[in-house]
Amino acid sequence: MELSHQMSYLFILAIPIACITWTVTREEIFKELREFCIDKSKFCKTMFQRKFFYLFTCEYCFSHYVTLFFLFITKFQLFYDDWRGYIISMFALVWIANVYMSLFGFIRVGMKKEKMDADIEELKLKKEKEKLK
Repeated sequence: MELSHQMSYLFILAIPIACITWTVTREEIFKELREFCIDKSKFCKTMFQRKFFYLFTCEYCFSHYVTLFFLFITKFQLFYDDWRGYIISMFALVWIANVYMSLFGFIRVGMKKEKMDADIEELKLKKEKEKLK
């Protein structure tokens, strides 16, 4: 595969990896599972059990496993057509996916701040209307 195609695959394949990782580790739909895993990662008896459950709470850690899954189903290799290509593509995909998640988190915080500012402004306007009545 040409290098330009490999780079396209790299940046596109990192999108679903970031999406799945973010959803499992951050969104409400998996909140109960995440809270269960957080509890288990703190209070299980063996280190292996604690680390296993921690994987589902850390977006960086979990992105490695999601990436492995995607490499298994896509057979994507970067630069080399052997095991070295898999290793390079794995770490490159994890890095790009985590950059995407960081950007999404940054944008999302900005959107939440804007919504909070709008809500505060709306409350101020309601109070002013009540004072005028």
